[in-house]
Amino acid sequence: MTARFPLAYVGDAVQAAGYRLAGARVFTPAAGAEAAALAQAREAAQVVLLAPEVAAALPRGELEAALAALQPLLAIVPKDGEVSPLDPAERVRAQLGLER
Repeated sequence: MTARFPLAYVGDAVQAAGYRLAGARVFTPAAGAEAAALAQAREAAQVVLLAPEVAAALPRGELEAALAALQPLLAIVPKDGEVSPLDPAERVRAQLGLER
């Protein structure tokens, strides 16, 4: 079995540079290649961090299945303090009427 990275990031090149410096395996997909990059990241790492814009570009069913999978752990990470409406925790907060 191939050794897996502890962490992978899928998103834009600027944010990826910081994650790469921290030791993460990074994927910066071109438009239309987000699903393939997510699949590669899920094979390569134990934890995958996903940029909100990449999450928004994925087919909803594929994103939901990846979030629900136990391995690898997948999280949508906020960028510049913004939260993604695709983040399950944010959807629950919105449905319950909780303020951030």
